[in-house]
Amino acid sequence: MSEPGYPSDTLKDFTPEPAEARRVVVLISGSGSNLQALIDAQAHDELGGEIVAVISNQADAYGLKRARDAGIDAVVLPHREYDSREAYDGALIKVIERHEPDLIVLAGFMRILTPRFVNRFLGRMLNIHPSLLPAYQGLHTHARALSDGVAEHGCSVHFVTEELDGGPVALQAEVAITPEDTEESLKAKVQAREHLIFPIAVCWYLEGRLRLEGDAATMDGTPLPPTGMRLSHADAAEELDEEIDD
Repeated sequence: MSEPGYPSDTLKDFTPEPAEARRVVVLISGSGSNLQALIDAQAHDELGGEIVAVISNQADAYGLKRARDAGIDAVVLPHREYDSREAYDGALIKVIERHEPDLIVLAGFMRILTPRFVNRFLGRMLNIHPSLLPAYQGLHTHARALSDGVAEHGCSVHFVTEELDGGPVALQAEVAITPEDTEESLKAKVQAREHLIFPIAVCWYLEGRLRLEGDAATMDGTPLPPTGMRLSHADAAEELDEEIDD
């Protein structure tokens, strides 16, 4: 305790400089519904950082409007203007690095990335995929799940590696398939879960909790199982206020 008449040694009058927000660049090709989920999380201080740019390879992507409406830098980099995948990815690297991101988020970016690109940002890229990886890598996941007659489907957030949809999984959410489900109804259920878990995974990364260490995703330093953390159908439905059949 300080004696009367002497200045206090405490820092009660010291105001620290606010830490600079972690920076996120989002890559899109289409409507950007997952981008919107990230924007909404940021608006509620639930993202753990700031989306500083949205980049699309398609000039008419609706996600660009979502970005502009949110006051985010929206950049068009059309892939058709480049004569090779390597040339395009080289240009994309330059545009991304201009924004000095801590994390790059692929939110419906419909491009196969070159090894050069992946290795440049390895460990700093997250992707959302509409299946319970490693099942149904690639396209048409909902139709394939229905055709196979599986009972469960869902979505996965994973780190991006050179293997298409093959990087370590961080977080998944299940959806139970019903006999009445169509490709469109299943897509809607899966998208709702994408919008739920993608901002969570991004926040975990920006908080330093989620990491790629070697060939494994880790949470708070503990390696995750191959399927990452998984939200059950019942738990996801409860979070989304969906009705659950008894």
